[in-house]
Amino acid sequence: MIRICTPVALLLSVVMMSSGSHSHDKLPVLEGPYLGQKTPGLTPEVFAPGIVSTTGWEYGVAFTPDMKEIYFIREVNAKTDPKQEFVVYQNKDNRWVETVVGPRVGQPTFSPDGQTMHLGKRYMERTEAGWSERKSLGSAFEEIRIMRLTVSTKGTYFFDEAGSNDGKSVLRYSQLVDGKRGAPTALSKEINTGKYNAHPFIAPDESYIIWDGQRGSAVRNADLFISFKQNDGAWGEAIKMGDTINTGASEFAASVTPDGKYLFFNRNMGPDNTDTFWVDAQIIEDLRPKP
Repeated sequence: MIRICTPVALLLSVVMMSSGSHSHDKLPVLEGPYLGQKTPGLTPEVFAPGIVSTTGWEYGVAFTPDMKEIYFIREVNAKTDPKQEFVVYQNKDNRWVETVVGPRVGQPTFSPDGQTMHLGKRYMERTEAGWSERKSLGSAFEEIRIMRLTVSTKGTYFFDEAGSNDGKSVLRYSQLVDGKRGAPTALSKEINTGKYNAHPFIAPDESYIIWDGQRGSAVRNADLFISFKQNDGAWGEAIKMGDTINTGASEFAASVTPDGKYLFFNRNMGPDNTDTFWVDAQIIEDLRPKP
């Protein structure tokens, strides 16, 4: 595989204009939605085995809103010269083409309109030539070690903070009111309880939030939780997402595809191996409290 080491924004511009020049020639032809994979039911399945999910470490699959680009991070040369690289699959004429964009620069997520790629406390804007240079969210965010930031259709940011070894990490939000960005504010105790709270995903309509953390366990082990917004605007009690999602391994970094159909998340499969799983998003509705 060709390794590309020029600046990431320039590479992303190249990706937008001509993705075929750095593709992986040995991959099978991938056609159809979701890299041509058979879709799962209510039991999580490995996503794209041998393509995205391999015997190594992969993380943070993110679809653009038009479902035509899939970004994620993976580790290569784990035993000799470990590096994390930024990868994109683009759908061109119903065929998916892989490109190694460059080294990891953050976990990618996208604004609902697809015009902004968020990378923690940095972001890039879509231009006619590709993606802009990375920009700062502003001084209010500079001192926060943001791993993942997601955005609702209202423009509200929901984000985490890389915590210390004692697990004291906090999930925050920042509202957009009359075009002005509000100060980062900690979410309520329903969410910020336990340890290692991280990787929030906010529903586009802000009706629920999913994140991972450790609760009720002396052993460090991430589980996925969900909280639904109540009629009064407060967040409901955290709900552990069930035994089909959470196992004895760590589950983390969940998100829902922009079409609302599937929940994606990562699972630790053993030393140096993390896979991506997906499951029908109906599992979220099954957890929603009944009126």
